[in-house]
Amino acid sequence: MTQTTDWLKVESLDLEAQGVAHSAEGKVVFIDGALPGELVQATISRRKNNWEQGTLAAIKKESSLRVTPGCPHFGLHAGACGGCKMQHLHPTAQVAVKQRVVEDNLWHLGKVKPEVLLRPIEGPAWGYRYRARFSVRYVAKKGVVLIGFHERKSRYVADMQVCRVVPPVVSDLLMPLRELISSMAERDRLPQIELAMGDEVIALVLRHLNPLPEGDIALLREFAARHGVQWWLQPKGPDTVKLLDEGGPQLAYALPEFGIRMPFKPTDFTQVNPQINASLVGRALRLLAVQPDERVIDWFCGLGNFTLPLATQAREVLGIEGSETLVQRAFENARANGLAHKTSFVARNLFEMTPELLALDGTADRWLIDPPREGAFALAKAVADIAENPALAPGWTPPRRIVYVSCNPATLARDAGLLVNVAGYRCTAASAVNMFPHTAHVESIAVFDR
Repeated sequence: MTQTTDWLKVESLDLEAQGVAHSAEGKVVFIDGALPGELVQATISRRKNNWEQGTLAAIKKESSLRVTPGCPHFGLHAGACGGCKMQHLHPTAQVAVKQRVVEDNLWHLGKVKPEVLLRPIEGPAWGYRYRARFSVRYVAKKGVVLIGFHERKSRYVADMQVCRVVPPVVSDLLMPLRELISSMAERDRLPQIELAMGDEVIALVLRHLNPLPEGDIALLREFAARHGVQWWLQPKGPDTVKLLDEGGPQLAYALPEFGIRMPFKPTDFTQVNPQINASLVGRALRLLAVQPDERVIDWFCGLGNFTLPLATQAREVLGIEGSETLVQRAFENARANGLAHKTSFVARNLFEMTPELLALDGTADRWLIDPPREGAFALAKAVADIAENPALAPGWTPPRRIVYVSCNPATLARDAGLLVNVAGYRCTAASAVNMFPHTAHVESIAVFDR
């Protein structure tokens, strides 16, 4: 049973971009669609002993930072697209909120306070998203195909005709793609289309549960020729992806500041936002301040997004990743960029690091750490364990500086707590990185000196 609250003063935003208020009884109320400073009423849909959750019902006092959403599919109503959560908040304020999230997590979870807060890294608010995973659903009763993100708080696919966060050329493909899938014999067995854009290529990965008949293949080729895209087919997991037709430009992105060109497959992990990625790599290397005679380790190196730029500055760079396949791909990218002589790569389970394994990789002057959402706890703990008991790794010395790039402020704070409070580092700088405008996703970068 739903109920509308009395007027509530919204105090802040949480990590899901919900307004946070307190009822007269002191209970926390999370309000979807409300902004800090507003006086609102909420329709409560969920209750627990210590908190309630609801949706914005009315505004008595509106925030000066509230703006009209830029996309017609954004909203709180049934059927609204769930791909974005913050379009109603001015983009500049979104960045300020994310900066505060980084600070709060570092202090409350890690008891770490950066000595300097750097200006957040930000870029275009629209058309920035070069990676996306669109769900596909054939609605037999209506005879239509839906392609897009899921509806807000729902497993259903939103009825999207445009998308403002992908480049306009991709947004313009949504309706033609719906017509294409509708015309295919296997339309009810095609659950997903993944977008991967490079500097010269728009790649579309079609997930298909059954082998495609020749008629469907012909339709894909006709669409590719008309719209200038590459089709890749994925019958099972990501490793099964295959280019439909060879030839044409290679899927790749450039890091012009370092003269690097990075080929990749559409199912590889690459950053969603190429403008922010280029800025992030540049800032990370400036903060790391590598000298020509130094050795650097790039932990969670992936395809070499940081390794190869580092190799243009350091004497030697070791890239470490958990997959033999990724290590091989990173080496191929280093060779293609003429940097094989300055790089080496090792496959290692980075979630099971120990002081002994740390010593195997040798001493380095500086580290770059760029983990997934799970963070780098085992790595930070190994460093902390050696700091408490140097006999665990005789002769090994910790890096003088660490630059940590994070996609999860909570795991960054946890690992920072170990580095600062146990391993003897200082957190000398930190900032938010607005990789995903209009979403609640927070990326960040932090510097640790010893």
